[in-house]
Amino acid sequence: MAETEQADERTVGRVARRIGAFSKAHGGAEGQVAYLGRGARIVLVGADGDWGDVVAPSYEIAEKAVARAGITVHESFDGEFAGKVRTGPYEWSRMAGIQVGGPRNGA
Repeated sequence: MAETEQADERTVGRVARRIGAFSKAHGGAEGQVAYLGRGARIVLVGADGDWGDVVAPSYEIAEKAVARAGITVHESFDGEFAGKVRTGPYEWSRMAGIQVGGPRNGA
């Protein structure tokens, strides 16, 4: 195995362990892989509704990592999958705070 392939396999393992740790901490997890300008973002949603993400250096590594972690992967982040996300005060204040019904900025 070439040195680059070995490094990629180590990265896949590292990303898969992070996914597995999230899954274990949240009673299971599902995910969605999205391209970034460089790399890929793996959005994770736990069975408890908590969510987070992991960034992988390439889409291929992200796909291998979610497969190794054994989670369900969705094509898109919408519908029933998106409906599983539980948001809290942090999300409202940081991302949706200026929306109608959200807390005022600085609150």
